[in-house]
Amino acid sequence: MIWSLIKVLLFVGAIAGLSYGASVLMDTGGGIQIALLGMEFTLGPLQAAIALLVLLAALWLLLKLVGLMVAVLRFLNGDETAISRYFDRNRERKGYQALSDGLMALASGEGRVALARAAKADKLLDRPELTTLLIAQASEMTGDTKRASEAYKLLLDDNKTRFVGVRGLMRQKIAEGDTVTALKLAEKAFALKPKHEETQETLLNLQTGQGDWKGARVTLGAKLKAGALPRDVFRRRDAVLALQEASGVLDEDATIEAREAAIEANRLSPDLIPAAAMAARSYIAKGDSRNATKVLKKAWSVLPHPDLAAAFAEIAPDESSAARLKRFAVLTKQNPDNMETRLLLAELNLTAEDFPAARRALGDLATSHPNARTLAIMAAVERGEGADDAVIRGWLARALTAPRGPQWCCDKCQAIHTAWVPVCDNCGGFDTLSWREPADATGPSATGTELLPLIIGKPEQPVIDVTDVTDEPEDAEVVQDEKAEK
Repeated sequence: MIWSLIKVLLFVGAIAGLSYGASVLMDTGGGIQIALLGMEFTLGPLQAAIALLVLLAALWLLLKLVGLMVAVLRFLNGDETAISRYFDRNRERKGYQALSDGLMALASGEGRVALARAAKADKLLDRPELTTLLIAQASEMTGDTKRASEAYKLLLDDNKTRFVGVRGLMRQKIAEGDTVTALKLAEKAFALKPKHEETQETLLNLQTGQGDWKGARVTLGAKLKAGALPRDVFRRRDAVLALQEASGVLDEDATIEAREAAIEANRLSPDLIPAAAMAARSYIAKGDSRNATKVLKKAWSVLPHPDLAAAFAEIAPDESSAARLKRFAVLTKQNPDNMETRLLLAELNLTAEDFPAARRALGDLATSHPNARTLAIMAAVERGEGADDAVIRGWLARALTAPRGPQWCCDKCQAIHTAWVPVCDNCGGFDTLSWREPADATGPSATGTELLPLIIGKPEQPVIDVTDVTDEPEDAEVVQDEKAEK
């Protein structure tokens, strides 16, 4: 309403200005005298202004006629589209202007404006590879997925735009959660452009998400050839995929190929803990304890881990505690200062009921690095050495609220997993799990479980022997009487 009023006022102002200018020119004396071919023309100021405007219009018309004549001459010389191009030139200019405005609106996040400009450009231009793509992207921005899908499907008809159409449909299916269809579209896009880095990554994520490990290894190889992946990262991830191919290695009907795949995965990446454990179990299943020990020993030297110790125990499951302690020296002599090595040695000594040795192996871990495992081992040591129940309960109470220690944590989303998996269940990241202590963002418990040691008892200092007390004989006698009563 206001804009309409402003336009009316501007129009009235323009008419008033022209009228005022014409009256001023009519009142002005003098004029212009033109002599041509023996004739003289005298023009007043207003007539001169009108003549100038007419001359400019005639010049513009002359240029248009010259352009038309040139187009006709080109047509006569064999250029069949010369005349049509001449008449379509203005139409094309407007079309490209609308296309440019649409692209700017799309980049600015104005989806509806971009869609309107794209529709106008589509009417004026015969360039569907440009206008249809703009319509598809503008429709996606406005939430009109149906129209966007129709636009992407139109792009499939042309070889030049087929990849763009397949990629657009693939992204739509991923957004909808239809990963099965998205995987098929990703495979088509990969076939059209095998070196396209984004398509390689998308296809790899879809394949790993659906358990197509064999296909994922092919895609991973393509990424290496395209230079999109360092060789060391490739070897690590290829080992992960090989490991998943051999996931049924311990099944009763596991084939020789599956067992060899587990060994191959360990060869590709010796520091991959699940691969080392699975390869060792593969050797154990074949009765080859020598190679199983070799694999686990090498992996333990890189990173001590409970899964490696569990696989090492399976080599001789029926051995005695003393024999097991002796055999495990192959592992415990490597990385002796590592916390996992010390905990393993403490647990082995607990099993052998050598509690002083278990305490020595544990050292100060229960106080310097308290977690559920170290505190539980300390409670077992105290119990084995005959400590009071209050002391044992104190250690166990601390273990209830202590951190769990190293776990499989996703480096991408920090999610914690109870077991190693190639794809994070939370964020879908591939090969993002590492064995470490999770970031501790917790504070005091809302339930007050930190007070449990005060309620049920806490670790106590050893009782001072009465022979060391000389200044207070009466207290010493009391202590001796209490011992006699016990």
